[in-house]
Amino acid sequence: MADTETTQTADMRGRRKTRIGVVSSDKMQKTVVVTVSTLVRHPIYGRTLRQSNKFKAHDENNDAHIGDTVEIMETRPLSKDKCWRVLRVVERAR
Repeated sequence: MADTETTQTADMRGRRKTRIGVVSSDKMQKTVVVTVSTLVRHPIYGRTLRQSNKFKAHDENNDAHIGDTVEIMETRPLSKDKCWRVLRVVERAR
C-alpha cells in the first residue's frame, strides 16, 4: 500500500501547471511579466468573457522580449511574487 502512495505523490509533484501568454514587460533583470488570456463563459448569461492574469516569470538568459509569446511553468517561489519560469519562446514578436 505504501508503494502506491509514494507513486501517486510523485505523479502529482511531477505535474506542474503550464500557461502560454504574451510578454508585457521585460524591464526587470531575469524577470518578465507574462499576460495570460483565457475565455470563460458567464455562469448565468452565457456570454463569453475574456479574462487575463499577469504572472511574473523567471527568464534566466533574458531571451524573451515585449510581444513574444512564451510558455511558462509553475515552480517553487523564487521571490515574493515570482513562482513561474519561462520554458520556451513559442513565437517571436515581429
